[in-house]
Amino acid sequence: MVDWQLKAKEEEVAYLADLADYLAIPSVRDDSKASKDAPLGPGPKAALEHILSLADRDGFTTKNIDNVVGYIEIGPKDSEEYVALLAHVDVMPAGEGWDTDPFTAVIEDGKVIARGASDDKGPGLAAYYAFKMIRDLDLPLKRRVRLIFGTDEENDWTGMTRYFEVEPAPAFGFSPDAEYPIINGEKGNVQVNVTAAGTNGDKAQLLNFESGLRTNMVSGVARATVVGLDFDKVDDDFEAYLKAHPQIHGKVSLDGDEVSFEVIGKQVHGSLPETGENAGTYLAHFLEQYDFGGSAAGFLAYLGTWSHDDPTGRQLGVAFEDDVMGALSMNVGIIRFDEENGAFINYNFRYPKGISPDFIRGQLADAVSNWPHKAEIGGHAQVPHYVAPEDPVVQTLLAIYHDQTGLPAHDQVIGGGTYGRLMERGVAFGALFPDSPETMHQVNEFALVDDLVRSMGIYGQAIVELANLPE
Repeated sequence: MVDWQLKAKEEEVAYLADLADYLAIPSVRDDSKASKDAPLGPGPKAALEHILSLADRDGFTTKNIDNVVGYIEIGPKDSEEYVALLAHVDVMPAGEGWDTDPFTAVIEDGKVIARGASDDKGPGLAAYYAFKMIRDLDLPLKRRVRLIFGTDEENDWTGMTRYFEVEPAPAFGFSPDAEYPIINGEKGNVQVNVTAAGTNGDKAQLLNFESGLRTNMVSGVARATVVGLDFDKVDDDFEAYLKAHPQIHGKVSLDGDEVSFEVIGKQVHGSLPETGENAGTYLAHFLEQYDFGGSAAGFLAYLGTWSHDDPTGRQLGVAFEDDVMGALSMNVGIIRFDEENGAFINYNFRYPKGISPDFIRGQLADAVSNWPHKAEIGGHAQVPHYVAPEDPVVQTLLAIYHDQTGLPAHDQVIGGGTYGRLMERGVAFGALFPDSPETMHQVNEFALVDDLVRSMGIYGQAIVELANLPE
């Protein structure tokens, strides 16, 4: 019988060395640098090539598909069906406020600190090392197993979409890109973009407003510039506002007749907006008290009154809860305003069964009658996904988790969206443990070294048992 945790511990030093090199690649999608050879920009391509090069170094079968997705394969070549592990090499933008270089791995106090340490380079590489352990132990596999790496999980899933266009679908599998004990249900995921003209009135005028980097991140920084306000009064008002809201920070400055604001909130994963502090809606909440006119007034009210501090969308009329999948969540992801380009507010909804994207869009279109605006579905909408707890995939993984950790094992549903939903019998499985801090998409993202090493052992056993499940 294999002592998976002992075997994983033996790989720790080599794993951390490979992880440091992997984390050093700033694999953020950058369309401004996209090319035919690097459709999502140089960073994701470089990270994909890097992880496949590790597998080539170690003698595995690999394949790179159009520099947007690739896989590593083990097991019998003649098996008709295969098991898949779906990970990703791309990461979110670092954002502002890091204590260290986000693309230089720092190991201290039992943590690996870097962008991608927990989402998803650390867990994805742990799955790769599970492949190595299985190969080194020469364990029999009835099915092939593929570890597939996408390059665009944080945006439009371009790579995985391409994979499923050109490769046969796996029988079942999991994504090492969430939390334990297991994720067998994921809410639907849809973006709604609200747009309007960028007009102002005769008194206070909003020259620009900018907040947010991605739809699936709670904005950590917001900035705006206005004219037509008395600076001394605004300075006093803003100081009082910050004192009344100690969960945020900010500053205000004067340059000629332009008053500039900056608000610092708390950047977190967009599936958990209630755990963050959205800098954009806070700034709008403060500014809407002044005498703005035109579309600027409606824009600030839509954010500051109708969207602020409301992660369930109650004010906009979209709050909904399902007994199995839980409540809808709403994140205000990207906010822009200027007179040339107009107003733009991007919302990211994680919704349970029983409500539709069209209903959500309609509510946002009709919510504020005195502000002429449009609401349209943007990005790629995903329907809710659920694998029954009785499925052998779920039962097998829960048993392995419990056996290796001694911790309670149960099924659960999340608002986050993982590649697991791309498989009819796909789930998400680790690598975040229940009592470990969750820092995905946050400044100073980190993963616990012990968690990553433990996951290596869990994934090793999981791969072997899934590959050998009865037909």
